[in-house]
Amino acid sequence: MSSAFEANYGFRRSDVRLGNWRDAPWNVWAFRHVSELIPTARIAASAGLVEEALVNAEGLTRETLFIDGVKTIMADILAKTSTDAMVVMKSGRIVADFHAANFDLETRHILFSASKSVTAIMAGILQGDGAIDVEQVVAHYVPELESSAYADARIRDLFDMQISLDFEETYLDPRGDFARYRRAGLLEPSVAGDTPDTLLAFLSSLRRGANEHGNGPFRYASPNSDVLGLVIERASGQRFADFVTTRLWQPLGAKRDAYVTVDAAGSARTGGGICMTPRDLARVGEMMRLGGIANGRRILSQDWVADTVNNGSAEAWAQSKSVEWLPNGRYRSKWYQTGEASKAFFALGIHGQWLYVDPTAEMVIAKFSSQPVPVSNDMKRLNLALFDALASIV
Repeated sequence: MSSAFEANYGFRRSDVRLGNWRDAPWNVWAFRHVSELIPTARIAASAGLVEEALVNAEGLTRETLFIDGVKTIMADILAKTSTDAMVVMKSGRIVADFHAANFDLETRHILFSASKSVTAIMAGILQGDGAIDVEQVVAHYVPELESSAYADARIRDLFDMQISLDFEETYLDPRGDFARYRRAGLLEPSVAGDTPDTLLAFLSSLRRGANEHGNGPFRYASPNSDVLGLVIERASGQRFADFVTTRLWQPLGAKRDAYVTVDAAGSARTGGGICMTPRDLARVGEMMRLGGIANGRRILSQDWVADTVNNGSAEAWAQSKSVEWLPNGRYRSKWYQTGEASKAFFALGIHGQWLYVDPTAEMVIAKFSSQPVPVSNDMKRLNLALFDALASIV
């Protein structure tokens, strides 16, 4: 006789392991239950907050959309992009909650690299406090990185992925530095005869690439955002999860606890380990849409938000491979800009995690997915087309 778990997911809980949790079909469950696989630290919501009732998305999912000139319905696009949940906000109000099977208002999902955008917000808060100088070098805050590639890199270089680093983000390579990076974050099982580094030890071992920091093409590298997490901890004097709790999560009015994965030393995986509900992710986007304000309270400086959503080097982007899927894009402080008339900007994570903000349409979309392939330019383009179509009907 199959268990209720097996009936819901089509496999047994015991089938999901650290070695396969990002692979289909196991990722559908694993992305919603990361804390059962990897150590985490709690990001606490305020006690006693009550979540509003679910807003039925059935009518919206039946809407006819034209994606690249092809007539379709939204439900088909959600299925094609392996959507686990999607929340749509319009003018500050939740207008639709889409949940796949076995997903509810309490379910927390991993953001993967959309975590970087949240991490940047925390650094922006510290910049507003005067505790971080973006022109200062990394080793000023984290002296343990004095002998690494990061020693003389500026905080601004971390923000904008302008670090010269001998490192390749090869998601499907089971060997090499990227696999070692994952093991340091306890995201993969250890290899026989190998003792995983801590994140700090791994970051300390990275060497500079051929170029100088701060110029050349946009160079995406997740370790840069984990370095920024260490800077945040040193500058704030708090563990990352505690700092997020007091300066973002509770002032934001988040309704559910979030959490972040940690390594063996307790360092947060700020480059990709944050997990939260889709509604709370949407609330982060709404705070950015409003220029750093939530619940009538300023959380982040308006100047920092304006710089993040309006600046960034179009030249650096045009010189990168990312121009293939976002031709007019830019990247600033770990947020992407579409470069389109809508002035839309977004956070993005592998396997289809999105926080999309369209200021012109006053729309925010939080979307979690379990796409089988970590990175697909076709899926990115399809999701962006979906969001653009939604802006005209919500």
